[in-house]
Amino acid sequence: MAKKSVPASISEVAFDCLHCGSYTTHTWFDLCGTARPSNSRTPSIINAAFVETVRADATMKPEMRKWMLDHLERLATGLVQVDASKDSKYATYSVANLHLSKCFACENVSVWVFDKPVYPVASDGPTPNADLPDGARLDYQEATRLLNLSPRAAAALLRLTIQKLCIHLGEKGKDLNGDIASLVKKGLSPLVQKSLDTVRVVGNEAVHPGTLDLKDDRATATTLCKLVNIIAEQMISNPKHVNEIYASLPASKREAIETRDRPTSK
Repeated sequence: MAKKSVPASISEVAFDCLHCGSYTTHTWFDLCGTARPSNSRTPSIINAAFVETVRADATMKPEMRKWMLDHLERLATGLVQVDASKDSKYATYSVANLHLSKCFACENVSVWVFDKPVYPVASDGPTPNADLPDGARLDYQEATRLLNLSPRAAAALLRLTIQKLCIHLGEKGKDLNGDIASLVKKGLSPLVQKSLDTVRVVGNEAVHPGTLDLKDDRATATTLCKLVNIIAEQMISNPKHVNEIYASLPASKREAIETRDRPTSK
C-alpha cells in the first residue's frame, strides 16, 4: 500500500510537512502581538556570538546555563520557534491572516500568510512519488520549491535525485550511462530505460548530478520531475504493489506456484 500523501493546506490538520515531507499531524497557531517597549524598539536577534557569550559566563549556575543554551541555540538557527509563554503580560494586538503550523514529526514550524505557506517556500511542481527513498524525496521536494526561483538549481537537484535513485536500485550512482547499462542487464523495462536515457541527455549530458547547467530552464526541470516519478513508479512502486498482492494469497496457493516454477532435475 502506498504511503498516504496530502499536500500542505490551511484547511487540513494532517498533511505533508513542508520541512521534512512526512505525512503527519500539524498543530495550528493563531498569532497575537505585543508592541515592543520604548527602551527596546527593535526585535531581538539571537546569533551565534551571543550564544558563545552565555556559554562562557562562569557566573551562571550549570543548570541555568544548560537551559539557556538549549533555548538560545534553537533561536540562533534562525528557524521559527513556538514556545509556551511564561510571561503574564497580555497581547495588545490581534494578528489576522498570519498563521503557524508545527509538524508533529520534525517539530519545525511553517509560516502561512492568508491561505499560502511562505516559509519554507512551498512546492511548485508535481507531488513526489510516495515510494521515493527518503534522501531522494527530500532533494525532489527542495527542487520543486525552486522551480520558479531557480530552474537551474532545481534541475541540478533533480539529477542528484536520479543519482540517489540509481544507488537505491543497487547501482554505483557515479555514471548514469553505466548505471542504465547495468540495469538493462538486470531486466530493466524499455519504458524505464527510455526515461533514464532522457534524463541523461536532457539539457546537457555532460552535466554531473548537482551541477548547474546554463541551458536548464523551468521546462527542463519540470520534465525531470515527471521522469523521476515515472522511474520510481516503475522500479519501486509497481514491484512493491505486486509483491503485496502476491503475499496476500493463501500460503497453499503460493507454495503451489513456487513448486510449479521450481526447476526440475532431469
